[in-house]
Amino acid sequence: MTLTVDIRKTLVTRERRFELAVSFTGSCQRIVLFGPSGAGKTLTLQAVAGLLRPDAGTIMLGGVPLFDAARGIDVPTRMRAAAYLFQDYALFPHLNVRQNVGFALKRGWFNPRSRETAREIEYWLDAFDLIAVAGSYPAQLSGGQKQRVALARALVAEPKILLLDEPFAALDAGMRDRMRRELSELQTRLDIPMVLITHDEADVAAFGDQVVQLAQGSVQEVAHYEAFAARNTPR
Repeated sequence: MTLTVDIRKTLVTRERRFELAVSFTGSCQRIVLFGPSGAGKTLTLQAVAGLLRPDAGTIMLGGVPLFDAARGIDVPTRMRAAAYLFQDYALFPHLNVRQNVGFALKRGWFNPRSRETAREIEYWLDAFDLIAVAGSYPAQLSGGQKQRVALARALVAEPKILLLDEPFAALDAGMRDRMRRELSELQTRLDIPMVLITHDEADVAAFGDQVVQLAQGSVQEVAHYEAFAARNTPR
């Protein structure tokens, strides 16, 4: 599925003025937005998800406009069919694993305890090896378990694209390697397009079918991983 992003956004705080001007077309199933902290990666991902409204430009997914400033199109976040995985996973602390996963199926639930038998929930609990901890709360989970719960919650609603904000940053080195493998296998099995942002070259190596390199709010390079690696390998 093709993702086209051509947006501009000015953000002004008391400390600084930041100009985001990002333009690229991603045609691979795995796209990595790569760059240092403050490059504009998260802002770009938030714009795709509908969490940030650009000042100008367009965002297209599979030829369908999600945002078009000139035509007044701004599809609401809940209708973009984009699953967003936050860096801190954003699990609901007062809901157990099963309830967290099921929350995405019924918008506006205040108490989802009576709705826990959906087949979709059980499928994803099993797929992510979470059955044994289905009644546990986020505070009782390891970092890897929290990530699997967040992924299950993102995927249960059958999104068209998966957006991942530094998904391995909170994990230790050993868990990062394991979760990279698990996410890679899952994405291959589901064949769901994904955009992952990172400043870690190991993530680029694992998921960078296409690499969009950002710095200071703009795109520096768009390349397939082999070309990116060749230009960024010390000689």
